Parts: sequence; C-alpha cells; structure tokens
Amino acid sequence: MQHQINRRHALKMVAATAAAFPAFAMADGYPDKPIRLVVPFTPGGSTDILGRTIGQQLTNAWHQPVVIDNVPGAGGSIGADKVAKAPADGYTLLMGHIGTLTVTPSLYPKLPYDPVKAFAPVAWIARVPNVLVVHPSVPAKTVKELVAYVKANPGKVNYGSGGNGSAAHIATEYFDLVTGAKMQHVPYKGTAPAVIDLVAGQIQLMFTGVPAVLSQVQAGQLRAIAVSSPHRVKAMPDLPTVAESGYPGFEADQWYGVVAPAATPKDVIAKLNQQINKSLSSAEIRERLASEGAEATPNTPEVFGKLIDSEMVRWREVIQKGGVKVG
Repeated sequence: MQHQINRRHALKMVAATAAAFPAFAMADGYPDKPIRLVVPFTPGGSTDILGRTIGQQLTNAWHQPVVIDNVPGAGGSIGADKVAKAPADGYTLLMGHIGTLTVTPSLYPKLPYDPVKAFAPVAWIARVPNVLVVHPSVPAKTVKELVAYVKANPGKVNYGSGGNGSAAHIATEYFDLVTGAKMQHVPYKGTAPAVIDLVAGQIQLMFTGVPAVLSQVQAGQLRAIAVSSPHRVKAMPDLPTVAESGYPGFEADQWYGVVAPAATPKDVIAKLNQQINKSLSSAEIRERLASEGAEATPNTPEVFGKLIDSEMVRWREVIQKGGVKVG
C-alpha cells in the first residue's frame, strides 16, 4: 500500500514539474523549421528594411530561414491581426513599430484583436528618427519657412504616410498640433509608394524614417528640412532638429521591435531576445543601422513592454487633442 502511495506521489510530482516547465523541450529544439516574420507594410519602408536585417541575422545564427511576409493595410493592423491569431509557438512573429503597437489602437477602436493583450514583447530593435522631407518644388528650406508656406496656402499642401495610424501619420499630426500648420493627409499602403509619389511631386511632403528616404535626399530628389529626434543624427549631421528650429521639446521618433502572440512560451521569447540582442550588439549591425539613421536598442522584453505601455498613453493624448481621425 505504501509503495502505491509513493508511486502516486511520484507521478504527481512529475506532472507538477511538467506543468511548471511546459516549454523547455520546445525551446531546446527551437527553431527546427522556418520562422515567419510579418512586416505589416509594403516592402521598402523602414519597418521592412529593419525586419529584413533582423531576419537575415537570425537566419545566419540558426540556419533556419526567416521568411519576411509583407501584409500591408489599415496602419499595420491587418498584419498585426494575422500574428495575433497565429499559433503561439514562436514561428510567427510581428515586426511591430510605434504606429502598429501604440497609435493604431487609439485610431481604430474596433480592432479585431486586443492590442494590449494580443502580443508578448520579444525585442526592442531600434529607434529611428523621422526626417521631414519635401519635394524640391516646395519653396521652403527651414521648418519656419515651411510652416509659413503651409499657413499661406491653406488646404493646398498634402502630406503622405504609410497609412492611417502609421508613424508618419501621427508624427505629422503632432507637427500640425505644435506648429498650427494644417495639412491634408494622403494615406498609402506603405512608406515606399508614398515616397514614390513624393519624388514624383504628387504630394508635397512627409515625415518618415531616415532609412526610407536617405538615398533620395542624397540624390537631390527630395529636400530634407529637419529631423524629429532630440539630437542630430549621424547619417545627416548638418540637418537641424525640429526642436532646434524653433519648437523646443518636439520629439517624434519612430521605434521598432518584435512581438509574438501573447501565449508564446517565455523561454522561446527569451531565446529570441538573446539572439536578437546579440545581433544588435555587434559592431557590424550597429554601424549598418547608424549609417541609415537608426540606433540599435538591445534590451529586455520587460523594458520593451514598458516602452509600449508609455507610448500608448502619450500618443493617445496627441490623437485626442489633435482630433485625429482615420479617413
């Protein structure tokens, strides 16, 4: 009888241990098949550029393909919804950014997923200053000249963005709120098509991440006016900040990070975080990002989660004060 009791006790202990550590075996063998990294915008924008950089680093480290899946639309919420509803096994990830993770929830109150509960933070990838660029036909070379031009031409100046709720959208609305310059929003399904139309003169200006327009600025196809960061950026050292240009305190950087479905095992998240941080800490990646105007930000999932929470509060206030609506 005592032998049976001891056996039952042993079985309970084994079951309890398995319940407490359900995913160790999975993490030990992870990844053993391709990973899908959803980029919720069209190819060519900052989100896509950074997603492909990280994807290639993971592929090199683990010898498993990281497949980039561009799923544009609705400020990134269509791609985000796919990831929110994907199996929580670490094989479907979202290349999130400020717009998708903290702005879209305030602009789209009826999202098909819970933006707070749907995702688990994995890794904070980078901070990317926005650069304010105009078509050469716009007769403004400084922020103050641009504001004066917009105010002198009410309803005639259009700005592009990668979609409603995108980082470019909210940064420009914040700029409007601070400067009193009201411009017309033209949303696209990604940054790349917006940049194409800006170069063609179909729209007059846009805020966007430095990597997305650096080559066009260097080629003289676009004129850079200012950057949105608190400090000047290495890629454009002679370009002033908006704060330096007469609007102290203005800051509207983009940031990017990887998230996973909320129920993804913590040890899988830890393994992803460790490898991504290792890549971001390498001199090669830091230099590559810096050359494109991006700053690598390796950190813990917890720190990234706190960033998401604080930014959601910050941009909700901007959206409410500015009366920002999706078209």
